[in-house]
Amino acid sequence: MTTVSIHLSEWETRRPDPGSPLAGASLAGDPAAQRLAQQLTSANKIEILELAAGLELRATSFVGSFLLGHLTVGIRPKIPGARLLNLLRYAYGLRHLDLFGPVGHATSECSFQDLLIHQLASEAAELLSRGLQRDYRRTSAVLSTPRGRLDFQAYPRVAARATAALPNVHHPRLEDIPINQVLLAGLVLATRMTSDIELRARLRRSAQVLGLSVSEQRIDTSTVLEALQAIDRRTIAYTSALTLIDLLLQSKGIALEGRSTRLSLPGFLFDMNRFFQALISRFLREHLSGYFIKDEPRLRAMFAYDPAHNPRRLRAPVQKPDFVVLQGTTVAAVLDAKYRDLWQDSLPRDMLYQLALYALGPAGAIRRSTIVYPTLESAAMDQVIAIQEPIYGTSKAYVTLRPVNLIALDDLLNAPDRQSTRRKRVELAQYLVFGRRS
Repeated sequence: MTTVSIHLSEWETRRPDPGSPLAGASLAGDPAAQRLAQQLTSANKIEILELAAGLELRATSFVGSFLLGHLTVGIRPKIPGARLLNLLRYAYGLRHLDLFGPVGHATSECSFQDLLIHQLASEAAELLSRGLQRDYRRTSAVLSTPRGRLDFQAYPRVAARATAALPNVHHPRLEDIPINQVLLAGLVLATRMTSDIELRARLRRSAQVLGLSVSEQRIDTSTVLEALQAIDRRTIAYTSALTLIDLLLQSKGIALEGRSTRLSLPGFLFDMNRFFQALISRFLREHLSGYFIKDEPRLRAMFAYDPAHNPRRLRAPVQKPDFVVLQGTTVAAVLDAKYRDLWQDSLPRDMLYQLALYALGPAGAIRRSTIVYPTLESAAMDQVIAIQEPIYGTSKAYVTLRPVNLIALDDLLNAPDRQSTRRKRVELAQYLVFGRRS
């Protein structure tokens, strides 16, 4: 059966309208595709509905591409590729390496995963050019030319053979160490994930050079996490490459609720919520002075089972906003980062209910929570929802929908580092948290 390509943007819905490739499409007779559709829908990555007229696709905050039976589904972010790459670099602390020649031109048109892979290819090339990290490794060997120290425990066995060699223990400096093994495995993974021929050739060349002195190993997210946690001052240059490999691995699996294992995904889907939360977190930490930003804190005692009426001994639900802004021990603001353009799209009820709980939770005169969301609309401004007492209509708390113009933010982050630029960044941080300019 011929493969059909379907393209849509984040949060877009494609219906089986007449003339659409989805009209009359069905997953019947393809159990693997049906299971994948169910898994993706259950994991809230994309909603796939089988209707009488065909298939309906409802994108969420996930972008990338994957195979679904005879369909190749591609979901693109709304923000242009070059600007998105700049913001990704800032959010995850990636280095601003130059993407020369056709690579630099390609970033405006390539798929989202290729943006990450372009950056990984440049990171690997830079690491190879500066020289890979080498560490001492304890090695036992029978050598005709002694090196290191004599291995007295192994000597009786060797002496019985009457050979002209002695057992030695020495510590050569090798490149075949875990951090380089993760880098090599990441390049091999990226080679399989990209369909860009030139990019794949770059990755293969780097992998071949790396493979001359480094053995290829299987990796998973825990392996990469261990490598990231082991980074020190000698290996700090590896941080960006390992972060990119972790993002690629995380986006190759499907984590279903209630399961500890991840299911393999025939494609790549990246949660833009993760990116947006990392972006806002770093920006506030760097430019909101005098306050402490706490990421995803557990709010205590918002819900609690009555001990006398909890026969199943269940744990109470835990609420975790994305950010709590503290001034000393006082909660100054509660924020949630939602990757959904709430200037163009309606506010889902579950988001409103969640933020209403955050607003009603703290005691005090000002009871307010804020959703920060991305937009490309220059006209977007604050929207405020009052939570009212249902009988008398008095306002009890407020939920603010606050836009973050990603184009303006990219321009501000890449502006020359002058005093006026720093002042504007501080003003923006003040606005995002408190709705005011300093």
